[in-house]
Amino acid sequence: MTPLAEDFGPPDETKWLALVEKTLKGQSFDDALITQTSDGIAIRPLYTAKDGAVVVRDLRARDADRPWDLRMRAAHPDPRQTASEIMKDLENGAASVLLAIDPTGQSGVAVGAVQDLALALNGVMLDLAPVALDAGFLGPKAADWLGTLAKSAPNAPLAFHMDPLTAFAEAGVSPGPIEGHLIAAATVGARLSETYAKARLFLATGRAAHEAGGSNTEELAMMTASAVTYAKALVRAGLSMEEAFSRIVLGVSLDAEYFTGVAKVRAARALWARITDACGVCVPAVIEARSSNRMLTKADAWTNLLRLTSAAFAGAAGGADAVVLGAFTDALGLPTAFGRRQARNTQLVLMEESHLGRVADPAGGAWYLDNLTDLLARAAWGGFQAIEADGGIVKALESGLIADIVADTCEAQAAQFADKSRKILGVTAFPNAADKPAEVATPDLSDFALEGPSTRVPGPDSKCRPMTPIRFAAAFEGAVA
Repeated sequence: MTPLAEDFGPPDETKWLALVEKTLKGQSFDDALITQTSDGIAIRPLYTAKDGAVVVRDLRARDADRPWDLRMRAAHPDPRQTASEIMKDLENGAASVLLAIDPTGQSGVAVGAVQDLALALNGVMLDLAPVALDAGFLGPKAADWLGTLAKSAPNAPLAFHMDPLTAFAEAGVSPGPIEGHLIAAATVGARLSETYAKARLFLATGRAAHEAGGSNTEELAMMTASAVTYAKALVRAGLSMEEAFSRIVLGVSLDAEYFTGVAKVRAARALWARITDACGVCVPAVIEARSSNRMLTKADAWTNLLRLTSAAFAGAAGGADAVVLGAFTDALGLPTAFGRRQARNTQLVLMEESHLGRVADPAGGAWYLDNLTDLLARAAWGGFQAIEADGGIVKALESGLIADIVADTCEAQAAQFADKSRKILGVTAFPNAADKPAEVATPDLSDFALEGPSTRVPGPDSKCRPMTPIRFAAAFEGAVA
């Protein structure tokens, strides 16, 4: 006969507490089992129904075979080599392209005119394969070049991704007033929107804050403030409020903390829902998630495959519309064909073998993830309100408000890595004494560098405290070597 619970008598709480104390080895419950995120959010070991929160869910039907856009970044300085890499990507599982443009060839393909862009996109069917741009202050000119190449095909799924605010935040200076760049971008965008009905004009992102060492909520706050600013610029350029928001893509950065990444993508959607509702429009969010560069290591670069897989998982499970996964060698240099294949195949395995896209919003209803999503969104909304109170994103950049907050967060995170309360696999934890650098491409930039057109707009330069990209592992890699 199976014994009943009452046969054992009442539970001995003293005995259970003694067992807990023994397990914790003298540590308090909070110290042993509760961790803090860089946002100051407490992560507990257990959540119950009372911790659940009502969050915005993305329950749109997803394509079972291609649930998200597998987007590959192309940045080789040689336009012809870029074209070859793009075609290989598209022929082997990628669905779209993120083309980084830099006439000098230092951080992107050397494109300085429409003819150069034609070389870089040679063979790409622009009415079928989405092409997104990453051109900094050159964004409006690059958008016009891409529009010319698309030959007025009205259904071409172009993503001009103009984003002068990120360029300003990273550089610390703009060639002419930053307001002038906003006006120029919105004017070009409004004109192109008349021809390209499906084109996305702006990318609103807090990537500059993330890559400079900021927290998730600081990134989301900057993203939200940028989206509002871009929407206002498009409305001033003649678009309706609904049309303006429908032309903006949200950008989210993802690192190896996959649960937080899932919640961050979902929080971005919740923030978007709140600002569009406040503006009286109903436009679903379109989110492009990119893997973080700050999480990558040069030492034992193979461990980056684990980090990138976690980032891709977060983007897919969080419901990102497009996921851009870098190569595991990006901290060392430009990827080889092997590095690009790894970046593609990581997503393909998650998509086609792990079937991550089979369920809409798989995190929905999970008490922990709903709670974390809600806390991130609320904290980011507070950060957004602080930016708006400072006069908006431009004023908050110029005053140093955002950069100062990000710098403090970066310093705190760096301290955690230094005291090893946070570890970096292959660097501060389990370093590989026999590590040999992975192979990268080493083109001679002098063979491709161009003068490039001027990006200056009339008026004095705007200045702000730059948010310089960092890698947390860099401080320790010399010791490992």
